[in-house]
Amino acid sequence: MNAQPSLSVDGAEALSEPVVKLDRIERSFGIVQALRGISLALKPGRALALVGESGCGKTTCARIIARMDEPTAGRMYFRGRDITQPGDRAVEAAYRRAVQMVFQDPFASLNPVFSIQHHLARPLKLHGHARSKAEEVSGVADLLASVGLDPVVTAAKFPHELSGGQRQRVNIARALAVRPEVLVADEPTSMLDVSIRLGILELLSNIKRERQLALLYITHDIATAAHVAEEVIVMFAGQMVEWGDTETVIRNARHPYTKLLLSAVPDPDRPFVPGDSARFLGHAEEVRRISRPASDTVEQVGANHFIRALGA
Repeated sequence: MNAQPSLSVDGAEALSEPVVKLDRIERSFGIVQALRGISLALKPGRALALVGESGCGKTTCARIIARMDEPTAGRMYFRGRDITQPGDRAVEAAYRRAVQMVFQDPFASLNPVFSIQHHLARPLKLHGHARSKAEEVSGVADLLASVGLDPVVTAAKFPHELSGGQRQRVNIARALAVRPEVLVADEPTSMLDVSIRLGILELLSNIKRERQLALLYITHDIATAAHVAEEVIVMFAGQMVEWGDTETVIRNARHPYTKLLLSAVPDPDRPFVPGDSARFLGHAEEVRRISRPASDTVEQVGANHFIRALGA
């Protein structure tokens, strides 16, 4: 199969119409090719995980979807309409409302001089979801409760009075205040204590399902993708190297780079052996070397499981 995947991470019939689709998206920064032929579809009630190490292009992809950056080539679609280039103001406004981000840093994402009530009431008012003070208070209470926070205790607090996990829940609530169709979560747990990461992942999974949101989950930790996403794309050097059903990709990884990511997941049943790290590093560099060259050859290895051939 010598063709790029088109508009979807799979070749099967879509379960529902995607809200957002990318078709062979590329992004260059001078001579640096940050994205090379990225195609994906974000569908209601389903999550797609973008997995890869720092610098692989995950956040660049998220910024393009969030309209914080523009692609160098390729097409982007919203509800089937080509919106690659900003055009009609009404369509652009609808897109920016429909697509909301949850950022990596829960500490820098909230203004320290405003209360949580202010942070959540503002998007409610701006988007016409609260037209009176009573509706503001009620709306904020509903949002806080929906992310597992006590409205009575939390609304009057300021960001510095909350833990990192609580702040990230507030950030998720703020994104939900706009009533979006797509949630882009860029490394939402990487700056949180390990003990509270699972709670945030479960919250995102529940929100996706209950609100029928399309979720793009970005992470460097492939082990967490199984907790959130039905489909996964493994990225390296700006290109998709393996993608498909999350469980299939994780259980039956075929690309060397995916296997490398999985081998780095801590295994409590395997004791550390002195000298292992040096041997592992040498293997990692070899995998990166053979995975880096661009390749247009894609092989289907399962019903919804694809790998990109290694470059020459």
